[in-house]
This record gives sequence, C-alpha cells and structure tokens, in this order.
Amino acid sequence: MEVARLEAGLRVVVESARQMMGCPTCGVIVGSHGRRDVHLVDVPCFGRPVELVWRKRTWRCEEALCATKSITEQHHNLAPPRALLTVRAAWWAINQIRREHASVAGLARQLGTSWNTVWTSIKPLLEAMAADETRFAGVSTLGVDEHVWHHVSTRPVAEGGRGPKELTGMVDLTRHPDRKGKPRVRARLLDLVPGRSGPAYADWLKARNTAFRDGITVATLDPFHGYKNAIVDQLEDAVAVADAFHIVKLGGAAVDDVRRRVQQDVHGHRGRKGDPLYGIRLILRCGAEKLTDKQKRRLDQAIGADERYEEVYVAWLCAQRLREAYRCENLREGRKIAEKVLTSFLTCPIPEIRRLGKTLKQWQAPFLAYFDTARSNNGGAEAINGLIELHRRVARGFRNYDNYRLRMLLVGGGLTHSHLK
Repeated sequence: MEVARLEAGLRVVVESARQMMGCPTCGVIVGSHGRRDVHLVDVPCFGRPVELVWRKRTWRCEEALCATKSITEQHHNLAPPRALLTVRAAWWAINQIRREHASVAGLARQLGTSWNTVWTSIKPLLEAMAADETRFAGVSTLGVDEHVWHHVSTRPVAEGGRGPKELTGMVDLTRHPDRKGKPRVRARLLDLVPGRSGPAYADWLKARNTAFRDGITVATLDPFHGYKNAIVDQLEDAVAVADAFHIVKLGGAAVDDVRRRVQQDVHGHRGRKGDPLYGIRLILRCGAEKLTDKQKRRLDQAIGADERYEEVYVAWLCAQRLREAYRCENLREGRKIAEKVLTSFLTCPIPEIRRLGKTLKQWQAPFLAYFDTARSNNGGAEAINGLIELHRRVARGFRNYDNYRLRMLLVGGGLTHSHLK
C-alpha cells in the first residue's frame, strides 16, 4: 500500500494479499499473470480529492483444454466491474445529497471528477432502490399533492420536450410512535408521476398490488375532484380527508373576494393607499386570536368608516368560524361547529360565502372526515414539496424526468437501503 500527496489531491495505492486461486471453469490452480492498475475515485480526505489506484491481480489458466485463459481479480465491496467510483464513494455521494442537500456538481468538485461520472455511478443504485416494491409496505395513510417541475414547453418527451409541467406525488403519511410513544407522521415520498389528473393518480394505484390498496385506511388530498375520483375508484375502503389548510384557505379567499367587490361597489376602483378596506387587507387574513390590540382597533375603525363595509366584517367572521372548527381541541365539538358551518353558509346572504357553502357541501364527507380520523391532513405532502423545491433550486432545474424522480425519491425518504444514514 502506498499514499502520495499530489498537487490535485491524494493518491492511494492498494492491492490484495497473495493467495491461491483456482480457475472458476476447471478448478486447476492458476498461475500469476501480473497486475493491472485500475484508477478509481474515492471519498475525499482532509478536504482533498482522493484517487484510489487498485493494483488488480490477474491469473492465467495453464490447462490446455480449459476455455478460460485469463482471470481478473474482483472485489465487489471495493468497486464493481468497470466502475468509476468506489462503492463507499458512491454511497457517500448519495448520503451527501440526501442529508446535506448537496448538488451533484458540488460533489463532483469535492471528488475531483465530473458531473457525469458521479451521476452515472450513483444512478444504478438509486434505480435499484426505486424498483424495490417492498418500500411500499406498511402504508396506511396516503397523501397526494402536485407541483410544477419545469416551466418550459410541454411538448411530449418523444418530440424533444419534457412533457407535462406538473407532477403528482404520492406520500406516505402513516403515523409511527416516536421515542415517547406518541404517534407522529414521518412523511415519505413514494413516487412521482407525470400530470395532475385523476387518471394519473388512479393508474399509479392500479400499478400497486392488492395488499397495498387494501392497507390504505385514510387518503388525504387537496380539494380536487380528479384525485377524489381516483380514491373512490381504487381505494374503496379508504376514508378521503380534505386537507384542513386548503379548506381554511378557501375561507380566506372568500373574504378577499368580498373585500374586493365591496371596494369596487363603494369606490368604483381597486383598493389604493388610504382606502380603509385596502389598509386592513392583511389583517383580514389573520386569525382573530392572533390580532394585537392595535390591529383590532384598526379593524374596528376601518369597518366603522362606512356601514356598507359591514358585509366584509360578516364574511371575516364566517371565515373565523371555519377556522374555529379546526382549532377546537375537542374533535367532537369541532365537528359540531363544522356541521353548523355547512348549514349556515348555504343560507348566507353574502354571495361569496354562499358559494363557499356550496363548495363545502360538495366536499362534506371529506371535510367532516378530518374530525373522525384524528386530524389527518395533507401537511406531510406539503413538507415533501418544500424539500422538492429546495433541491430543484440547488440543482438549478432539471431536464430529465427520470433523473428528477430518482433525486426527489432520495431526498423525500422514499428509498431505503442499509447504506443510507
């Protein structure tokens, strides 16, 4: 073994110990045929790239009738045949991407090699983990959400494009006990498929086995009928739960719509600096329990400036009532409030609130299911989307869907292996 310090980094020369070797074909003891140097990229040391020179042994079979003439030493724990990185360097790079949010280009600089060398070395490992169906075992709560993965042409891949801009992501939201025994959600990205539609979700569910589909008891989703139809068709025994955040967001959007309409009706123009309703637009998006005394005074003064503003105040109270259902510590009490919201919003004279009531009526079962499933929600899927956005920025965008999927499955926790930390 030899270690040398070079200008670009370190060079480490290794070789295996001398041993008897038999021909794998005929079993005859073979004779030495010298060595062959194989240059590999190893894990950086002391902040410097490391070149590993493996002096491979070669042997020659001297049996005249044997078809095997030469044998080359193999050591799969060090590096597989025709590898560019050592095994530990490949797994080091994978863990750096997953734990440290590193870019492949940054890892290539640390390893003293190129982007292609790093990615072609780790991609087969990621593909093998992604193809392992056992990673879908034990899922009882399934979330679904979409995100945009590119902002260029939507031409099909066959025509040189990147396909649909949106991807549908499936996330494991099953609760697991923490160190104190309390159930906690450990969100885990299961897969990404092109498109944002019911068929995209349904086709993915069809591709899973019956045991997986039968094991899903709760399916969370944003208020999107495409995903809901897929759940009804493929997960007959699962309870669909509409995400609480998006329901509350609908209430806030209704208040904004009322404010804009009243602003136009009273003043004949959009909100401007100095207009009472425009000045409290951010306050109207806050929860009543979070308002300071100063904000409460500003709200009262703005609403009191014109009796026609009362409509905005009533809409805000309706949105607060919707929030109160989710904030209630007792789920039974929360459900009662939610049921009152369903009936009262439908008869509200304010058109925007009445329209919100119709929407909630259409989603009545998933809306109320939140209170029957121990507050199941799609928050974990949103958290995974945050990780995806981070890595897309780190990578400065992606051109290849397959590479994108593998990278996001890795950072989203969807891949499992003993080498992953």
